[in-house]
Amino acid sequence: MNHIDSLFQAVVDGNEPGAIAGLESSLQANLPADQIMKAGLIAAMTEVGRRFEAGEFYLPELVVSARAMKSALHLLGPSLVKAGTPSTGRIAIGTVQGDLHDIGKNLVGMMMEGAGFEVMDLGTDVSPARFVEVVQNDHVNILSLSALLTTTMPNMAKTIEALKAAGLRDKVKVLVGGAPVTEEYARQTGADGYSQDASGAARLAKRFMGA
Repeated sequence: MNHIDSLFQAVVDGNEPGAIAGLESSLQANLPADQIMKAGLIAAMTEVGRRFEAGEFYLPELVVSARAMKSALHLLGPSLVKAGTPSTGRIAIGTVQGDLHDIGKNLVGMMMEGAGFEVMDLGTDVSPARFVEVVQNDHVNILSLSALLTTTMPNMAKTIEALKAAGLRDKVKVLVGGAPVTEEYARQTGADGYSQDASGAARLAKRFMGA
C-alpha cells in the first residue's frame, strides 16, 4: 500500500494517528500537496459520505473519520498554501440567531473541509447582519445556515431576506439544514439547497461549485 492509499484508508477507518502518519509519509516522499489532498483526503471523505448515505456508516463513524481528516488537513495546510493549491470554494457556516447548538454545524464544517472548501466558521447565534457582512467583505461562494430549534428556523428566511435587501442574494448560494428543517421548508425560505446531513451538504456544495 502506497503512502496516499495508507492516508486514504486511515481516514476512512477514522484512524487519526494513522492519518497523521500517512500524511507525514506522503510529504516525506515529496508527493505534491494537491495530489495528497485530492487522492487522499477528498477521496476518503467522498467514500465516507457514500458509505454514510448507503447506511454502511453511521454518525459515530462519520465523526471519527472527519476528525482524522481534519488532523491530517491541519498538517497539510502549509504545503497547500506554499503550492498555491486552489480550494474548491469558500463557504461560511453558522447557526442562526437565537440558536446555540453547534454539533451539526461543526460536522458540516469538517465535511466541507474534507471536500476541499475553505471554511469560515461564524459560530452560533449568528445574526442576519453578520451573514450579510461576510458575503459583502469575505468573498464567500456559499452560506450554510443551521438551526436545531423550531423557534429559530424563521431566522433562516430572515437571513435570506437580509441578503436580498443588501443586493447580495445573487452573489451567494445558501444551504440550510438542521434537525427540524425539511426540504419543503427550505424551498419556502428561498434557499438554494437543503440537506438532512453533513455528507449531503458537502456533496451539494461541490455541485454548486461545479466540482
